[in-house]
Amino acid sequence: MTSKNLPPPSDDDPATQVFDVDPDAPAAAVPDSGEGSKLKMIVSLLKRCLGVKDIAAMRLSLPASLLEPMPNLEYWQYLDRPDLFAAINDSEDPFQRMLAVLRFTFSKELKFIRGKICKPYNSVLGEHFRAHWDVIPVGYPSDPSDSPIQHLYVALPASSKSDTVSVKSGQSSRLNVADNKTDNSKNGDTLSVNSANSGLNNKVGNSSPPFVPRAAVGQTNLSAGMSNLSLAGSAYNAETGELIEGEVEGGERVRVIYLTEQVSHHPPISSYFVSCPARHVTASGVDQISAKVSGTTIRVSPGSSNKGIFIRLTGGHGEGERYQITHPTAQVNGILRGSFYATVADSTMVTATDGKSEVNYRTVIDYKDESWLGKAQFALEGVVHTYKTNETAHEAWTRVKHVPKDRVVAQIEGSWKHRIRWRRMGETEWNTLIDLSTLHVIPKSVRPLSLQHPNESRKLWEHVTSNLLKKEFNEATKVKLAIEQKQRDIALERKKKGIEFEPVYFEKDIGSGESRLTAEGEKAIQAELKQS
Repeated sequence: MTSKNLPPPSDDDPATQVFDVDPDAPAAAVPDSGEGSKLKMIVSLLKRCLGVKDIAAMRLSLPASLLEPMPNLEYWQYLDRPDLFAAINDSEDPFQRMLAVLRFTFSKELKFIRGKICKPYNSVLGEHFRAHWDVIPVGYPSDPSDSPIQHLYVALPASSKSDTVSVKSGQSSRLNVADNKTDNSKNGDTLSVNSANSGLNNKVGNSSPPFVPRAAVGQTNLSAGMSNLSLAGSAYNAETGELIEGEVEGGERVRVIYLTEQVSHHPPISSYFVSCPARHVTASGVDQISAKVSGTTIRVSPGSSNKGIFIRLTGGHGEGERYQITHPTAQVNGILRGSFYATVADSTMVTATDGKSEVNYRTVIDYKDESWLGKAQFALEGVVHTYKTNETAHEAWTRVKHVPKDRVVAQIEGSWKHRIRWRRMGETEWNTLIDLSTLHVIPKSVRPLSLQHPNESRKLWEHVTSNLLKKEFNEATKVKLAIEQKQRDIALERKKKGIEFEPVYFEKDIGSGESRLTAEGEKAIQAELKQS
């Protein structure tokens, strides 16, 4: 996504007047009318964005009242269920490892199911964020076909009163996702309910406290900034104790570490790295999105540098394996009503490579088109198929219908917001792959602001956050504009001196779609691993 792909400015086209390809020029600002006039500001923004090929690359400074008090680098991460990431390398069976990758894939953005869609702060060049999770490893039932037992932030399955989602295809029977009733299926929904206490009991020492429900923000210390803000909605009901954290004998925890840095500003691109050393699992990638207004919806797709999430198994059962997870296309709906919700379209491919066998597994997931009439169904179907290492024909199989039936080893169907099930070809019994209606976002641990670097996300945006939480929108906008102007001044100074920006934690070359750590990046990962 570069400036050459964008429409040229035109004095007659207001949609392009807000875009400026000069990185040193100030962004066009939208006047802040306060929280009470959000709808008016949103409609004004939509008018400006009509006809623009990629609004993600527009130089547009939004008023603070339209922003969620959340740094962009913290918001766009794929570890809403780090316990499932840590479980990818648990099985000796490569097919079960593929299923584990799929569980991670479907849960990585749980915030869009449990929480709300929002606009975080735009990242500045060189901004970085890091965090960790200390999670209880998942357990496994005696039947390997059943889904793993999760112990952290688990709720009861969706009740039969929930909206029922039905998926039908020529190869599958009917599945009522929300109420967990299936025709001819096994009940693999096992919950670990050993404690009604919420909150992480891991030793986080001086780390910022875990996120709490948004309703409690007013009672927190504003100087803690993002430490006390949640996008996970009312994740814990204090009266019913719906949200639970299990207690496992021995109290074993494994740490999952996350590091990300903004490596480009025009277009906006960030690199990220995830590591669970105890389980020999890493992930990396390059985040870039392309967005376009279509009618009253915003269509979001991966940018040209975003080739997906790359998972590598560095030891253990799957040593040497690499998985590439591509991103589907999403649409943000309900803009004019002020009630945003997401739908997903197109497909996701999960491809295993570099395994010890000549035959590898690959999964194709199709997201069903939503009807213009009635409620969104959030339905999907997919297949797991085999391919040989030395062939390339499978690269053209981008939809379920493209995959030859003699290559299919398992079928998948369900709802990406509720329950997803799978079965092997030739079998009639279905197994639960994952029930997303039972899962909540697991809070992250972040170093306190006093220990953070000036360019670290929560520290950088601290005063914008505190003013937003106090609903001091004009002051928040002033601070935000000051940060943006400082970055323009720094960019102009680099330009005068002929100096190119060099990322601190990641290598500059992102052509492969995988990110690579610098020596400083390795140090940051090790420091987060040792953080008490």
